[in-house]
Amino acid sequence: MLEIGIKGQAAETVDADKLALTVKSGELAVYATPAMIALMEQAAYQSVAQQLEEGQGTVGVSMNVKHLASTPAGMSVTAKSELTHIDRRKLTFHVEAYDECGKIGEGTHERFIIVNQEFQKRTDEKLQ
Repeated sequence: MLEIGIKGQAAETVDADKLALTVKSGELAVYATPAMIALMEQAAYQSVAQQLEEGQGTVGVSMNVKHLASTPAGMSVTAKSELTHIDRRKLTFHVEAYDECGKIGEGTHERFIIVNQEFQKRTDEKLQ
């Protein structure tokens, strides 16, 4: 059962495929903002996955974050999420990211509960 306060966490090491230079979000060999956002989404969606009905999932629809500090390659990053609001199918999370030296990002993230098979079918129909 979904309840306000559910927390999630996801972690990764900053390797070459997560650098701004590699993902084309900048020219430097620093942790990319898109990689940080993906890790925040991972923390959020995994935190509620087991609380959903069979066949349901969530999709991200909004991300409003600040990337506060840079992180070099080789350092660990941890994203944390907390479910702060439930409005029918819309879930709102507070998200934060930390490297080994402190907070590097924070913001809010919204996800919608969907029926996985129906969502995938509608998406695949775009190819027809």
